[in-house]
Amino acid sequence: MQPIDQQRKDDHLIHALKQHAVSPNTANTSSTSTSPVSSFDNVRFVHHAIQTDGIAQSEISLSTQWAGTEHPVPLYINGMTGGSPAAKRYNQQLAEIARETGLPMASGSMSITLKNPTDDEIRESFTVIRSTHRNGFVLANLGAGKTLEDAKKVVDWLEADALQIHLNRPQEVIMPEGDRDFSKWSDHIQNIIENVGVPVVVKEVGFGMSRESIAHLIQLGAQTIDISGRGGTNFAQIENLRRDHLDFTLLENWGQTTAESLLESLPYQDQTEILASGGVRHYYDAVRAFALGTRAVGLSGHLLHLVDQGGVTAGVEFVQSTLEAIRHCCLLLNARCVTDLAHCPIVLTGELKDWATARGIDYLELAQRR
Repeated sequence: MQPIDQQRKDDHLIHALKQHAVSPNTANTSSTSTSPVSSFDNVRFVHHAIQTDGIAQSEISLSTQWAGTEHPVPLYINGMTGGSPAAKRYNQQLAEIARETGLPMASGSMSITLKNPTDDEIRESFTVIRSTHRNGFVLANLGAGKTLEDAKKVVDWLEADALQIHLNRPQEVIMPEGDRDFSKWSDHIQNIIENVGVPVVVKEVGFGMSRESIAHLIQLGAQTIDISGRGGTNFAQIENLRRDHLDFTLLENWGQTTAESLLESLPYQDQTEILASGGVRHYYDAVRAFALGTRAVGLSGHLLHLVDQGGVTAGVEFVQSTLEAIRHCCLLLNARCVTDLAHCPIVLTGELKDWATARGIDYLELAQRR
């Protein structure tokens, strides 16, 4: 019988793959239905038939900068898994995709390695990322409840270029064996940012962020924040399925979507680097996220599903076609780089417009951008 920590890792994999096998986020996006299945569908671009400063596709660069590094492409593979033999196989395949496409890649939470520091098999389920993606940009990953000493250990084990600190209060609350003390999170985050020795990305795990949370993280020194909103892998649902008492189904739609969280980040995008992940279904969602100010877009659950069904080849083809389509959209929108998309006028509709209205976000200004 597997130890509980390893079993939890495999439970996460199994349930995440099931979600993305049936989720509308992986459905055929050629459908002509106008019913939104994502808040990104509430973002529309203003089309200009001709512009005074038209560009050629050869002028377009997809490079972007975050976590102290210039990255050649504006996508990254977000933290997903590790800690079991099955997780190792997926991490190796994901790292192969990262190597072939130039994407940065984050590991899943490495807390299990701290609980089992002498277990080489567990550690190798994470370090396989570095051994496979030898020259790539790799991020280690720990929860906000861990200490500076813990952070330095996982960065060293993974030879990481940066560290993700994940925030996951809803998941911990619903998780049967989850943490119940969040009182030291702010202190730990600030101490790690100031002393770990590599760039730090503070990220959610799919419940989104408010502007209040973003402002607080900036006060703690966060220079890169992944707002990771609702719409992708649903860890509230996953942890609820793992419970044998207390039903938290009513919390399964907790939090802000990725598009809502990007709206929340607008006042702070000149103070910190914003990354976006969570429910990005295709290239058009990525382009919409750039229009809302993200520096880069994270891929996770959908990419994991593709790997599970079609292996590394399917994942590489998806990434390459997504990048090609983003470049075409930049040409359509007269943007020489993805950060230029944040100046394109956009019109918000439906629930996203309602969110902006309720939160006092000037959605009319977004439609008048030049």
